[in-house]
Amino acid sequence: MLMAHTTPLHRLCHPFTLLSVILLCATPSLSIDVHLQDKASLLLFRSRLQDPYQSLSNWAASNCTSWTGITCDNRTGRVLSINLTSMNLSGQIHPSLCQLSYLTKVGLSHNNFTSLLPECFGNLLNLRVIDLSYNRFHGGIPDSFMRLRHLTDLVLSGNPGLGGPLPAWIGNFSTNLERLHLGVCSFRGGIPESLLYLKSLKYLDLGNNLLSGNLVGFQQPLVVLNLASNQFAGTLPCFSASVQSLTVLNLSNNSIVGGLPACIASLQALTHLNLSGNHLKYRIYPRLMFSLKLLVLDLSYNDFSGPIPSKIAETTEKLVGLVLLDLSHNQFSGEIPVRITELKTLQALFLSHNILSGEIPARIGNLTYLQVIDFSHNALSGTIPFSIVGCFQLYALILNNNNLSGVIQPEFDALDILRILDISNNRFSGAIPLTLAGCKSLEIVDFSSNELSGSLNDAITKWSNLRYLSLAQNKFSGNLPSWLFTFDAIETMDFSHNKFSGFIPDINFKGSLIFNTRNVTVKEPLVAAKDVQLRFSDVVSDSNQLTFTYHLSSMVGIDLSSNLLHGEIPRGLFGLAGLEYLNLSCNFLYGQLPGLQKMQSLKALDLSHNSLSGHIPGNISSLQDLSILNLSYNCFSGYVPQKQGYGRFPGAFAGNPDLCMESSSGVCDDGRTQSVQGSSFREDRTEGPISLGIFFISAFVSFDFGVVVLFCSARARNYILQTKV
Repeated sequence: MLMAHTTPLHRLCHPFTLLSVILLCATPSLSIDVHLQDKASLLLFRSRLQDPYQSLSNWAASNCTSWTGITCDNRTGRVLSINLTSMNLSGQIHPSLCQLSYLTKVGLSHNNFTSLLPECFGNLLNLRVIDLSYNRFHGGIPDSFMRLRHLTDLVLSGNPGLGGPLPAWIGNFSTNLERLHLGVCSFRGGIPESLLYLKSLKYLDLGNNLLSGNLVGFQQPLVVLNLASNQFAGTLPCFSASVQSLTVLNLSNNSIVGGLPACIASLQALTHLNLSGNHLKYRIYPRLMFSLKLLVLDLSYNDFSGPIPSKIAETTEKLVGLVLLDLSHNQFSGEIPVRITELKTLQALFLSHNILSGEIPARIGNLTYLQVIDFSHNALSGTIPFSIVGCFQLYALILNNNNLSGVIQPEFDALDILRILDISNNRFSGAIPLTLAGCKSLEIVDFSSNELSGSLNDAITKWSNLRYLSLAQNKFSGNLPSWLFTFDAIETMDFSHNKFSGFIPDINFKGSLIFNTRNVTVKEPLVAAKDVQLRFSDVVSDSNQLTFTYHLSSMVGIDLSSNLLHGEIPRGLFGLAGLEYLNLSCNFLYGQLPGLQKMQSLKALDLSHNSLSGHIPGNISSLQDLSILNLSYNCFSGYVPQKQGYGRFPGAFAGNPDLCMESSSGVCDDGRTQSVQGSSFREDRTEGPISLGIFFISAFVSFDFGVVVLFCSARARNYILQTKV
């Protein structure tokens, strides 16, 4: 972050009258020309750069204000500041830049500069701010930098090629250094002792490096400390020197051991605490309670045990307090504390992957700001409380892998902005209520592995944004509806292991873009095509935004296996260029198999255990991604020569007695004698809703403070909390 630097008013304007002071200090640099010597230096610097957007094309004028990113002294025209952030510049920094002897700020972040850090920067003795973050600089920090006695900000983060040990002098070369950002680099070794005692230091980011050693307390009042994603060990210190100043503490993804000391709760200014991804264990002190200022508490991916403290943070009637609470992936046991429903400002609550039992608190609906609930992978029982409709801002409700039961309440249609609903692997029964048509924003729906029954009703057609739908391993019955393949954005549809009957409806080529198009690209920055990102409208504070990303790892496909379907397979299914897997096994399908050449994305095809007949389709050599093929136990006949490309699927045609496969010796292998060797879906599928890759959630929390990105989340989940100050 570039910080403004101003000359003291009494030095700049002392000789003048009050009127002169006002006029001079209000005069813009409209008529100031760039000093000739500095102009020559800048033009030489520019001549060595690649500037594809011509951002610096106006560096030909005389007037300083016409020069992009340049600030000059109002009297002399000497260059004081250069800010070329995010201009897609590349190349090397020419030493002429170091001839700008009056320079106080250099901001070249978020470009593509490639070189060692310029040693000549050490000659710019007036420098206050250096920001070279997010480029491709490499090597170490030059020793010449230790001459910069007035430096307040040194920001080099986001240059993975920068590395080596941190210089021993890094903590004592400037008594004015307030901000040191060296995150997302490759520095190794320990933290120099000089940094522990640098009194001026307030913002320290060493996250995402290879640093190691035992964690020790810093002896100055820090405001932000990020040591995430390193190799630090030892126990948690109390950071007593920062008890009144520390707002952000991110120690995630290290090897810290021991328990959570009660003194951590005494950090009075703390707003963000992330200790996820360590080896912390034992019970949390039952009376430990954080202040109202705490917004984010992430203790996920540790080994904490025992009950969740009944009151983990202060509460008030005012709308201030905890926004995100993540205790997932621990060993917490007992019931979910009722008092957790008093945290009225909560927007995201993650308690998944613990050993929690009992029922979901009946007053969960009191959390009216709640936008994400994840209680999955516990031992919760009972039903979903009716009061949950009070969480009217809910985007994601994730309750899979528990012992929940009951019916899906018709009133849940009040959750009309819900985008993710996962209640799989429970014991829910009954039918899908027609009223769920009101949940028009649904994108991810997983009802698999329950005891749901009835036929598919038209409520599902109202989920126009649907991307993933799994009803697998239930008791659904009746005919498949004609609208089955009409969803524009559908990627995965799994109706396997039910009692659906009748014919498979023909594919609608005006339906899914994903099914019909090979190599679809989704123009969503920073989000993979198979991710669902929820950008919340609410904010943590005026400039902070909470974002939750739900990652789908399943392939694009259709699974209708293990039902009672009959008739011929619609030819439209075999024209889907974007389909990655198709499983229609274990039904009563008959007829001939058309060519597969159009299915250029196909990775797995299982049509086994049906009554398909006729000849095997022609050459499949063009299907280079196809790795699993199972056509066994059908009624195929004829001769299949090796040149057609089926030889790489041994056993794929077992149980077809009238089929002749050419062997390497030229002899006809009788389909009756073949055995299936690892080419069946059933051998590769795990018990659950999806063949070839049951989708999972991965999330992470990251805090971005200006040029610092504090990667503060759990490793296996993909929710992101981006805080921009």
